[in-house]
Amino acid sequence: MKKKIGVIMGGFTPERHISLESGRNICSKLMASAKYEVVPLFLSGSMSAHRIFTLPTALLLKDNADDVHDYLLHPYKFSGPTAMLSSIKEKAHAITKIYAKDAIFHPEEIDYQSLKKIVDFVFIALHGRPGEDGTLQALLEEHDIPYNGSGIETAALTIDKYATSQFLAQKGFCIAKQLLITNSKWNSEQDACMNEIEHHFDYPMIAKPVDDGCSSGVVKITHRSSLRAYASASFRRTQEVPDDLSKQLGLSTVDFFPQQERFLLEAFIKKDASTIACLETTTGLLTHIGADGKTLYEIFEPSEVLAAGSILSLEEKFLAGEGHNITPARFCTDSAPYAAISNIVRAQLEAIAQTLNLQGYARIDAFVKIYPNQSVEVWVIEVNTLPAMTPATCIFHQAALNGYNPFGFIDAIIQYGFTKRNFSTYFSFNFVLNA
Repeated sequence: MKKKIGVIMGGFTPERHISLESGRNICSKLMASAKYEVVPLFLSGSMSAHRIFTLPTALLLKDNADDVHDYLLHPYKFSGPTAMLSSIKEKAHAITKIYAKDAIFHPEEIDYQSLKKIVDFVFIALHGRPGEDGTLQALLEEHDIPYNGSGIETAALTIDKYATSQFLAQKGFCIAKQLLITNSKWNSEQDACMNEIEHHFDYPMIAKPVDDGCSSGVVKITHRSSLRAYASASFRRTQEVPDDLSKQLGLSTVDFFPQQERFLLEAFIKKDASTIACLETTTGLLTHIGADGKTLYEIFEPSEVLAAGSILSLEEKFLAGEGHNITPARFCTDSAPYAAISNIVRAQLEAIAQTLNLQGYARIDAFVKIYPNQSVEVWVIEVNTLPAMTPATCIFHQAALNGYNPFGFIDAIIQYGFTKRNFSTYFSFNFVLNA
C-alpha cells in the first residue's frame, strides 16, 4: 500500500507565504509518483494553540497564504457555485472513485491524535516557528508520527542565531563578532548602549532578528542614524513601521519588519587585503543512515549567492526569477585548485553539520574566505534545519549535481525520516531488553 504523507505548510509567521510555495511544490512532486498518497495540511492558530486543516486542491493552488488562512477560518465568507460543482462531481464520480478516491473537497479541522490516524509520515514544510524550533517535532514524537529533518534539540538550538553561533564558536568554528541588543537595555541606557556597539563594531554592520525568518528584518547598518532607526523599528509598539523609519531603513511597502524584544548585531564580513576572494554561499546537505545506525553526511556543492542590494531578500532566495545563484560557486577558475577548495569547504560544512547533529536535510549559509596560499575559512552565517523547498531554491540545483531529480531528493528525505524512527525504535527496544 502507498504510504500517506501529510505535508504541513502555512503557519502563523510572515514566512507562511514561502511555506505555502514549498508545501505546494512538495505535494506536486509526491502526487505525481506511484509511491505515495499526499494529504495537504495547513497549520494556523498560535504558538499556544495549533489548528490543523486538511487542504482541498482548490485551496492548495491559491497563490496567497492569507487567502487560504481566511477561507479555513471563515468559510462562510466564501460562497461559490456549489450547485454547479456538485453536479460536476456527480458526473465525474466514475473516474474520481478510482483515481481520486482520497481527494479532499472540503477542509476539515483535525488534532494531532486524528493526524496520527490519517498519515504515516509528516513532511514539515513550515519555516520559522513552530516548525523549526522543536515545538512541532515534540508534538509529532509525542504521537509517534515520523517526520523529516532534525530532532527537537537541534531545532531548538538552531532557531536562535546567536545561540547557534556562540555554540559553534566554542567548538572552534569561524563566526562574525556578535552583540545582543535588548529592548530594556536600549531604552534605559541608549547612549551607553550606542557607545558599547561602536566600541565593538565598525560601520557597516549587520542587524538581524535573533530567531525570526531567514531574511526578514536583516539590514546593513551604515551609520548611527540607521542604527537608531533599526532599534526604534524593532522596539516599536505599533504593528506598522512608521514611514520615517521605513525610509531610513530602505524598506519597501511589502517588506516585513518584525517587532522584537531583542535583535542581533554582527560584524560585516567582507573581502580584505589578505584574501583573494570572499564569497557568500549557501549549501544544502542530505543525510543517510549507515548499517550501524550512524549518520552519514552528503554535502552538496555550494552555490554562490548574488544579491541585487546589500542584503539578499526572501524573494531572491526562494522565488523564481527573483534571485541569482551560481551553482557551483566560483571559488576558482582552474579545475584542480577549485576541487581542492571545494573539498575543504565541504569538509568544514560537514564538521559543522556533525557538531549540530543536523539530520534529514538542511542548509548552511556561510561566507567563504580564500587566501593566496589556498587556505580556506568558512564563516557561518545561519543554519536552516528546514530550508525552503520552492521550485526556485538552489538546493534542488545542488541535489541535481549529485544525481537527484526533485522527487528523488524529496523521497530521500522521507526515507531518512522513516529509517531514523525505525533505528531509534530498534535501539531503544534492545536497550530495554539488555537493561
